[in-house]
Amino acid sequence: MGQVNTVHGLTTLILLALWLVALGATIFALIHAIRQRPDAFTAVDKQSKPIWLAILGVSLLLLLLSPAGLGLLAFVAIIATGIYLADVRPKVDEVQRGPRW
Repeated sequence: MGQVNTVHGLTTLILLALWLVALGATIFALIHAIRQRPDAFTAVDKQSKPIWLAILGVSLLLLLLSPAGLGLLAFVAIIATGIYLADVRPKVDEVQRGPRW
C-alpha cells in the first residue's frame, strides 16, 4: 500500500508542476498580447487583438478553475496558449521589431 501512495503522490506533484507551467505560460501570453499594438495582429493575418485577449483570458480562467486537475478544459486552454506562443507571438514580434538575424 505504501508504494501506491508514493506513486499517487508523485503523480500529483507532476500534475501540479505541469499546471503551474501552463498557468505561467498563459499569464505570460496574456501579458504579451496586452502589450502589443492592435494593428500588429491584423498585419500578420491573425485574429484581432481583442479576440486573442478573450481567448487567452478564457484560457486563464479555465486553468484557474481546474487547479492541478488538468481536465479536458485545461487541455483546451493549454492548446490555445500554445497556438498563441508558437504561431502568433513570433509573427507579431517580427512585424513590430523587424526580422531577427
